[in-house]
Amino acid sequence: MGRILAVDYGQKRIGLAVTDELQIVANALDTIHVKDIHDYIRNYVKENNVERFVVGLPKTLQNQASESTPFIENFVNWLKRAFPDIPIDREDERFTSKMAFQTMLDSGISKKARKDKGLVDRISATILLQSYLSHFKH
Repeated sequence: MGRILAVDYGQKRIGLAVTDELQIVANALDTIHVKDIHDYIRNYVKENNVERFVVGLPKTLQNQASESTPFIENFVNWLKRAFPDIPIDREDERFTSKMAFQTMLDSGISKKARKDKGLVDRISATILLQSYLSHFKH
């Protein structure tokens, strides 16, 4: 089995999470600036067996496309072209940032560390991937 790589795409930063090779546990991987994501993913896929991508699906509370949808769709289209043999699944990403912040509070992370938006992005990607794993069976 290969890893599943999850992407929580933001307009400035992108949170990444990845499973273990048995696809049991989601782990935070990295936070990447938008301008660096293509090279980062190319290198990651070259060095690791990635079986599938999971990309956040941004929706409003009314279940409509969010304002960030066009950016994410452009990224998903790039993934399809760059890695045509790796399937892409979408996962609802509503509330992942709020859940990430609450996770930081619950785990006792300091106020200074909670200001690290990259940490929030990594935790959000991990929550996104764990949610995907909890209901999707290959």
